[in-house]
Amino acid sequence: MPATTARNSTNVRSCIRLATLRLVFRLGAVLQPGATVRRAGALFCTPLPSTRQRARATTTGDARIGEIRHDGERLRTYAWGDPASEPYVLFAHGWSSHGTRFLQWVAPLRAAGFAVVAFDQPAHGHSSGRRATLPRFTGALRAVGDHFGPAAAVVGHSLGGAATAAALAGGMAAARAVLLAPAADPVDASLRFARYVRLPERLCRRMIAGFESRLGVAFDAFQAHRMAPRIGCPALVVHDLQDTEVPWAEGERYARHWPQSRLLSTRGLGHNRLVDDSRVIDAVLCFLRGGCVGERVVSSPNLPFGVC
Repeated sequence: MPATTARNSTNVRSCIRLATLRLVFRLGAVLQPGATVRRAGALFCTPLPSTRQRARATTTGDARIGEIRHDGERLRTYAWGDPASEPYVLFAHGWSSHGTRFLQWVAPLRAAGFAVVAFDQPAHGHSSGRRATLPRFTGALRAVGDHFGPAAAVVGHSLGGAATAAALAGGMAAARAVLLAPAADPVDASLRFARYVRLPERLCRRMIAGFESRLGVAFDAFQAHRMAPRIGCPALVVHDLQDTEVPWAEGERYARHWPQSRLLSTRGLGHNRLVDDSRVIDAVLCFLRGGCVGERVVSSPNLPFGVC
């Protein structure tokens, strides 16, 4: 089958699946609201199967592959260089991604004298598990940090950026932090998911309340403006103005409420291309060397959250 025909066929099947899913949620909201909330919650916590497919297809270079146990799961780790004897940079990937997503960063960081550590979050890549949440992302990141020791820097993308902030606010040791397109608002992320699958907002609110009851923690505790003021290390926040998955305003919120942070805004890279962009990598390397990158964002009581 020609490549174009195959892509078109895949796109058609994806559209049909999405339309069917939305119809199920619309009908379920009326006929079986309780079951629909439970189904939505399970879907919200289940990464796309592509996380495992892409992890299997991605080379690991000369990484030393390991495994640690945390919260009943096996976490796959990757280490380039020797984090026991060299300053190392710890990477935290985002939702439905995997640790080797950051392979492009390894060579420039190694050339700069850093070891590199990455890992697959629970239910992602080669790690075990079926479902994940932001608290599980945060706990896994702290477990990897405890295993390898204090990092020279932690770099988190998307939900991994939120987990990085939460881990640092909870006491994880790192000299610096880099947040790439970080998610700042779990409530708004839940509402975006609900709009995507056509789950009514009232049922989304019930879904959130169910998570809070089971996890024993309020979503509000993971808001950027709650976590960032408690973090003492310098940070660089990088976010694209045209990010359609996590709005630029969420990165701006971190930069405004994090005492020692700066914001680097890009344009045209979106949510994922930002991670691979050579200019972003160069800017982060400059920041790790102590250079002044990005702009200082001043907080204001008139802007308690993000800006448009």
